[in-house]
Amino acid sequence: MQAFKTRQILTHAATMTMLSAAISKAEEIGQPQCIVIVDASGELHGEIRMTGAKFLSRKSATAKARTAASNAAPTTAIPESFRAPIAAATGGAVTALPGGLPIIFNGELIGGIGIGSGSGEQDIAVANAALESIGADTF
Repeated sequence: MQAFKTRQILTHAATMTMLSAAISKAEEIGQPQCIVIVDASGELHGEIRMTGAKFLSRKSATAKARTAASNAAPTTAIPESFRAPIAAATGGAVTALPGGLPIIFNGELIGGIGIGSGSGEQDIAVANAALESIGADTF
């Protein structure tokens, strides 16, 4: 029996790098965003609501980040037939809205990022810019 496992963890430095990269991408495309980063257990590591971002998008960005971390997959990977039931069963804590991506580094899940306030394509582009900034897998 193995009593312990060595694993990678998301650091505050990586979180700050991702926030900065996400903000830069959002500014580049002209779409203020809510950006939420969680660790692999769904605990908040960092967030910002950019000036002009929709305040309710913070809630969806949090759900996106936690969903991606929980499933180790983009939020859009949730099968269509499960989307409404799982959202209802979790009180909106799980979402299939685009813009939630897992943070996978060297093949290991270390967290999730959720972006909200733009179109699905904009949200995904901003999330991928954040992932690229730390050398994590993109989607």
